[in-house]
Amino acid sequence: MNPLQLLPSLRRLDLNGKVALVTGGGDGIGRATALAMADRGALVAVLDRDGVAAKQVTAEIGEARALAITADVTDRDGMELAVAQVVERFGRLDVVVANAGITPPPATLRTLDPADFDRVMAVNLTGVLNTVQPAIEALIEQRGHIVVVASCAAFSPPAGGAVYMVSKAAVEVLARAFKLELAAHGVTVTTSYFGFVDTALARATLDDDPIGHEITAAVPWPLNVRITPEAAARTIVGGVERRSASTTAPLAWAPLGVLRGVVGPLLDAFLMRDPRLARLLAQLEERAGAAS
Repeated sequence: MNPLQLLPSLRRLDLNGKVALVTGGGDGIGRATALAMADRGALVAVLDRDGVAAKQVTAEIGEARALAITADVTDRDGMELAVAQVVERFGRLDVVVANAGITPPPATLRTLDPADFDRVMAVNLTGVLNTVQPAIEALIEQRGHIVVVASCAAFSPPAGGAVYMVSKAAVEVLARAFKLELAAHGVTVTTSYFGFVDTALARATLDDDPIGHEITAAVPWPLNVRITPEAAARTIVGGVERRSASTTAPLAWAPLGVLRGVVGPLLDAFLMRDPRLARLLAQLEERAGAAS
């Protein structure tokens, strides 16, 4: 068979009766996405390292149409078992939403604990590989779809939060690789970019941390607008149904993503001379010195 005959159809993906696996599904964007998928008629596997939270979401959906899985995306063997559990329960797997992620406390690369770097990469990058790779054969069988939740942080200035931004830039490339490699097998991929989403994780980093709050306050409108997890979920589900190559929310971030090759260097040159940023970075390093 000519491989070109296997290229994904441009037809919409009807979620009714399909099976979706959502990681980080116990809270925030993941929870909202699991509920939104169920509203479209999908059967949903809600995976979270917090098993109680995962069970609460499945109870909201209805246990006949949902499956709670307690697993950590950094556990490769555990994720293989999780995918197998989904296929055993529902008989198929059509959509994987690799959403699980963590945000470290604001820090400079000079003073951060390398263990924090390793932990963020293990969840935000390797965790996506651990989620998607075991599901590939099942997705090929159904000509399914993958969502990789990246971030507008992938093209934001990496100052004071470089670890998170590096992880999201890396996962963006990982999603691109899946997209290119799986296209001939009929599997499509969406890379979802989000700006500020009002989750408990974001509030802990951006609001509860005084320096994180100052860094966020320096972001100009409309880039600093926060969206709800439900709005983020609608973006994800819409991207799945359209088999979109990418989605961005809020849309104000989209031009920066497109023009990053031009805007990025200019913005870096400006920020390198910005006394406000220098002051905030100095505060981060002073705090790290005081804590050591």
